[in-house]
Amino acid sequence: AAIMSHLEMAMATLIQTFDQYAGSDGKKSTLSKAEVKTLVEKELPGLLKGAKNPDEVDKFLKNLDLNRDSEVDFQEFVMLIVVLTCAIHGRFCK
Repeated sequence: AAIMSHLEMAMATLIQTFDQYAGSDGKKSTLSKAEVKTLVEKELPGLLKGAKNPDEVDKFLKNLDLNRDSEVDFQEFVMLIVVLTCAIHGRFCK
């Protein structure tokens, strides 16, 4: 097997992370609200520490569900990562 580039490894990590948390309720194609909360708590602990109050986190999680079906699919999950990555990149570039 060919050695993956850093970007390919990052993409594989996103897929593996989504799949790890999405499978806990038996529905592997989406994250429930509980699964999203667990994922954020375990994989993005700095996001929670940076929030000034719990309402901010709840609002943020609601905004993840772009199609309002009370679940987060892979595309919505990746959009979260894109937004967070852009915010972090901007913070370090100033």
